[in-house]
Amino acid sequence: MFTDLIRRLTAPEPEKLPAPDARIALAALLVRVARSDGDYADVEIVQIDQSLMARYRMGPAQAAALRAQAETLEAEAPDTVRFTRAIKDAVEYDDRVAVIEAMWRVVMADGVRDDEEDSLMRMTASLLGVTDQDSHAARLRISAG
Repeated sequence: MFTDLIRRLTAPEPEKLPAPDARIALAALLVRVARSDGDYADVEIVQIDQSLMARYRMGPAQAAALRAQAETLEAEAPDTVRFTRAIKDAVEYDDRVAVIEAMWRVVMADGVRDDEEDSLMRMTASLLGVTDQDSHAARLRISAG
């Protein structure tokens, strides 16, 4: 289903993604971090949906449908390194920082910061080209809120 999107993301020089594809790709990162500890908890799913509703100004049914597409893409996507590097080249910096913030919300949704999640967050921020300072600031905003 997402073969064309994955092919475009992993092309030697990926082009900027159209908005619908970027939404799915970025949502897939939220799913990937939620699944990284082996426990795709309901509270994480709710947080993903809430993040999608807020980010894209959509209702609950639309967010759930986007998340379902993202779950499929995440399962089919290549390793995190190639997938994330491709997104870096195809998505604007501010959108990538916003995704890091949303990912921190998912990580903290179940009240437990797992080693696998922390490791994935460090790697993902770096691969997305998001500075350590911006990722740290995003985590602090989430922790404070």
